[in-house]
Amino acid sequence: MTTSPLAAAVEGWAPAPTTTTDVLAPRPAAAFSALLDLPAPAAGPGDPLPPLWHWLHFLDHPRRSELGEDGHPADGHFLPPLPHRRRMFAGGRLRVRAPMRVGDRVECGSELVSVRAKSGRSGEMLFVTLRRTFSREGRVLAVEEQDIVYRSQVAGSARPTAPAEPVPPGPPARWRIELPTDPVLLFGFSALTHNSHRIHYDAPYARGVEGYPGLVVHGPLLALLALELPRRELPGAALAEVDYRLVRPAFAGAPLVATGDVDGERLTLVAGSAGVAESVTVTARTASG
Repeated sequence: MTTSPLAAAVEGWAPAPTTTTDVLAPRPAAAFSALLDLPAPAAGPGDPLPPLWHWLHFLDHPRRSELGEDGHPADGHFLPPLPHRRRMFAGGRLRVRAPMRVGDRVECGSELVSVRAKSGRSGEMLFVTLRRTFSREGRVLAVEEQDIVYRSQVAGSARPTAPAEPVPPGPPARWRIELPTDPVLLFGFSALTHNSHRIHYDAPYARGVEGYPGLVVHGPLLALLALELPRRELPGAALAEVDYRLVRPAFAGAPLVATGDVDGERLTLVAGSAGVAESVTVTARTASG
């Protein structure tokens, strides 16, 4: 059986688990709330951090000399050793046992779960799943798995991504919010998450090197926007499970729209650019009792 080039490139790659600790300071939540144009911070000292807002914490801060030409770290503990590596955020799952609160000192243990090479119509891809376990004083608060897709793509080659097709307006959703997009929004989110990937702020690079039609909206921002719906519409409700999947990129210029509905404990949410098929789908479950 022939080994695929991507599988061969990561043969023997088995990074060991790591542990980091962060204090969930109030400033990131306040700054992200301002980026969403909220009238006040969504969470202050002692308040539960909204689901997935921990993405504003536990951040790496590599030196500039350690970055590759795409703005990502050239090497990293959980970055697979691929030639011409391009990264895409594919989705993930969050299971919450107890809330992380602003001001908490939280330990994050990270580990590699799986590495899988697959081939499809868009070429060969490497799927990497990482698990992060968040604990406070030895008590597990939440477990998250993230799926990251990598491909080898020579600079300047066309990206095998089909454009999102226009969709006719459907029946009004129970919940809906809209967020204008521009380079300022993307820059602000890049700064909050210490994400220096150039596809989010360098339009000539995004088009000419990575083959996108314009600046790319961050996948995590899309998921967070979808989760703004239950945060705003179900005040006081806690989410026990969140599953999200990125199905296509969204681009700056068109406003982002998130819509959703609830049926008992189950929530169904989507977000993406206005007028085209959604970019992220989210299912979630509220905590019973």
